[in-house]
Amino acid sequence: MRAVVQRVLEASVTIEGEVVGQINKGLMVLVGIKADDTEVDMDYILNKISGLRIFEDEQGKMNLSVQDVEGKLLIVPNFTLYGNAIKGMRPSFTASGSVEEARKKYECFMSKLEEKGVPFEAGQFQADMKVALINDGPVTILLDSSKTF
Repeated sequence: MRAVVQRVLEASVTIEGEVVGQINKGLMVLVGIKADDTEVDMDYILNKISGLRIFEDEQGKMNLSVQDVEGKLLIVPNFTLYGNAIKGMRPSFTASGSVEEARKKYECFMSKLEEKGVPFEAGQFQADMKVALINDGPVTILLDSSKTF
């Protein structure tokens, strides 16, 4: 499982002209699910996202989590995070697996997020979404449950 985490002042997801998710201070998270991801991968990413200390404390050091600053998450499913463009110019998305399997895993991930109690909004799986954000910093962190980076 992969995630691109961006610290934001605000972010939103729009589908067909309708805002379906919107946050102020918090984290906008693009989430990619690989065919062989398990609940262990989900838990790793979830714990990292909710615990990342990338908000500034009183001394200006990145030492606080999204929970510490009472921020929200905006979760956006994004299968292209597993796009492979090593060969040629057209990316391959075979690592993303089947749509049905990825949808189940995304729904499981969202359930785990609810159980954890971190406030969030979300985009819609397999929709054409327009994402808007104001990146704060900019601060962008890449996470991978396989720990390849």
